Amino acid sequence: MKRQIVLASSSPYRRQILERVRIPFVQHAPQVDETPLANESAAQLVARLALAKARAAATGYPQALIIGADQVAEQGGQITGKPANHADAVRQLQRASGAVVTLYAGVALYDARSDDFQSAVEPFVVEMRELELDLIERYLRAETPYDCCGSLKAEGLGVALLKRLTGDDPNALLGLPLIRLIDMLKQRGVELI
Repeated sequence: MKRQIVLASSSPYRRQILERVRIPFVQHAPQVDETPLANESAAQLVARLALAKARAAATGYPQALIIGADQVAEQGGQITGKPANHADAVRQLQRASGAVVTLYAGVALYDARSDDFQSAVEPFVVEMRELELDLIERYLRAETPYDCCGSLKAEGLGVALLKRLTGDDPNALLGLPLIRLIDMLKQRGVELI
C-alpha cells in the first residue's frame, strides 16, 4: 500500500517544486509559531521549524509521510524571514545590497505512523548586486515578493538582483532542498521513477 504524502506548508513555491517531480501529495498549512529561540542559529531555526511543521500536520494525517520545510536568510549574524510589509522589504533589500547573504532551507520528512523523522539543512550563498533604491522599488512593485524570505524571489525578477550563487541544490534557494528530500523519500520506499 502506498503511503500518503503530505506537504506541511502553505507555500505555493514549495508546492510547485514538489509537483515538478510528480509525487502525488496533499498540501496542509500547519499552524506553528516561527519565532526564533534565544541564541538559535539560522540553521537550527529552520531545522526545528521544518520538523515542527511536519509534526503539526500529523494530527490530521496519522499514517502519512509528512514533508515540513522552512527557510530564512542570514546576513552578518542577523536572521531575516519574510518582510512584514513594503517598508520592511525595502529595508531588507537595502541591507542586502552588495552583501553576501546565506539562505538556509530546512527540510524534514516525518513518518507519522512510526514517529520517526529525517531532516537536513541546505545552505545557499547569494552574492547580491549593489541595489539602488529606485531599482528596489521597481522590483518590489513588479514582483511583490512579500511572501519570500529576505524579499528575494529568485525564480522571478529577483534574479536581476543577484551577482553570484553558490549551493548544491538550486531548489534550496527556492525553499525546498529537493535533492535531499528525494533521498529521504527513497529511504522510506518512495521511488520517483
